[in-house]
Amino acid sequence: MEVLRTVDVQTLQTVSILIASASVFAGAIYYVLQIRHQARTRQTDLVMRLYATFSSNEFQDAWAKVRTRASDFESIDDIYDFDKKVGLREVNQVCLFFEGIGILLQRKLVDTRMIEDLFGGAIARAWEKMKTGVIKARRQLNDPTIYYYFEYLYNEMKKREQKLESKT
Repeated sequence: MEVLRTVDVQTLQTVSILIASASVFAGAIYYVLQIRHQARTRQTDLVMRLYATFSSNEFQDAWAKVRTRASDFESIDDIYDFDKKVGLREVNQVCLFFEGIGILLQRKLVDTRMIEDLFGGAIARAWEKMKTGVIKARRQLNDPTIYYYFEYLYNEMKKREQKLESKT
């Protein structure tokens, strides 16, 4: 009879250890899933705030001015001419916006697909219109890093576009 009680106590201890272990394991899995969900939520929130900035009247006014005056970039020899011919404030506003997205993308803080879906066409149009002016500014100021991440963003969007085209 005493042997039977010992087995029961040992079995009970073993079962309780297994249950405790399973609970810790389940808690760890739940925690990991919650962390992943929070990261996705934060990333989505960040991208949507960027999109709100992009669609704001102030940004759209600057973007319209840059788009309509982009042909003037060819005739600009001195970067200080930007202010007279295009509007340095507007050029910087557009370039800095895309520069910021480029930094986030390079550091893998935003999803490439989401950025491409929301801003893809605008990124390509903006860089292609401003490329000449940016290259001139880099040369004149002897600073190859001027809007480096904007160019990086453009190149990443082009790579993604080419990858998608090769699949279809």
